[in-house]
Amino acid sequence: MPKPVPKPVPAPAPDPKPSFKPAHVVILAGVCAALHVGKLAPAIAALQASLGLTLLQAGFLLSLVQAAGMGAGLALGAFSDRLGGRRSVLLGLGLLSVASAAGGLSQTVALLMGLRVLEGLGFLMVALPAPGLVRALVPPARLPAMLGLWGAYMPLGTAVVLLLGPLAIAAMGWQAWWWLLGGVTALMALWFARAVPAGVGAAGTRRASDGLRSTLTAMGPWLVALMFACYSSQWLAVIGFLPTIYTQAGISPALTGVLTALAAAANIAGNVLSGRLLQQGVAPRSLLWQGFITMAVTSVLAFADLSQPPALRYGAVLLFSAVGGLIPGTLFSLALRVAPAEGAVAATVGWVQQWSSAGQFVGPPLAAAMASRVGGWQFTWVFTVAVSGLGVMLAGWLSDRLEQQNKAAQVKS
Repeated sequence: MPKPVPKPVPAPAPDPKPSFKPAHVVILAGVCAALHVGKLAPAIAALQASLGLTLLQAGFLLSLVQAAGMGAGLALGAFSDRLGGRRSVLLGLGLLSVASAAGGLSQTVALLMGLRVLEGLGFLMVALPAPGLVRALVPPARLPAMLGLWGAYMPLGTAVVLLLGPLAIAAMGWQAWWWLLGGVTALMALWFARAVPAGVGAAGTRRASDGLRSTLTAMGPWLVALMFACYSSQWLAVIGFLPTIYTQAGISPALTGVLTALAAAANIAGNVLSGRLLQQGVAPRSLLWQGFITMAVTSVLAFADLSQPPALRYGAVLLFSAVGGLIPGTLFSLALRVAPAEGAVAATVGWVQQWSSAGQFVGPPLAAAMASRVGGWQFTWVFTVAVSGLGVMLAGWLSDRLEQQNKAAQVKS
């Protein structure tokens, strides 16, 4: 009598894949933090009417976030390494949420400035450990692409607030704009706490001073940081003054906002593309050179008085931002590569952020001073070409050092 054939046991259904992987949530946390950096720009007119904000005070409010990064990036990076990346991001999101909610209740400019400092600290607590968290959450083969995506967090956040801020402030007022972003950030903190495993980004065992010392005594972090300053100084100088330039040219405020937001958003494409190209084996030096040289050439087309039509000038600005986006995505990848130790990753990113903030702090005033001296923006390209040339030199120097290190490692092995 034949034995009965057992019925096949159906295989268990695979777990549904989450819509967002933890690494993507880390990147979105960075975008959320970037919203607070850019939220002030569309609110300046409303703050002038409500609190009597002067242009000088507006300038301080705009720069306080960058001043925090310029003065404390390295120290906060070392502190984040010691605290642990996951805890640091949660603390930063909490600071941003509370400071933004309190900012909506501010009745004086002085209080708003104090809360702006807290927002700057919160932003850094989110941004500095994020690349290390991304590295811990993705396989090595996917890391370059994800870091390219991370490099887009700032232009994406900037573009969002430039587009939505004027509409929200017109409909609800600047206070509600602050409260809205505080609430969004609180929700982001809850999502981050649930999505990112508790064991990722654990607290470091080394003292914070060890991370500071090893970062400052290594040449690689210095070269990457200086290149970031070369990039950030000219990008913000050009994109930050576009509203002023277009308003002076007689373009309507609504169209000026759209054109500026598109120029900022174009930077996202370069960041994402840099990650893809690095993953395919394209040399970092090639991407950096393409980015810096393109920024130099397009700035000439955008600003030099060559009788070019307005459409060509704006197209050059879009290319300036888009191809220039190859630079930050590549530099974030190199920052992880040149970190002197595993426990100094956030310190290295902090040093890079510190010089990036310094570039953003110094670049726009230099460009504005040149424009004031010559009576227009037609020589802005002199500044951008100069810093792009320095960036090309630094990229070549760093690439030669990395190649020598690779050859030395191969000989030892």
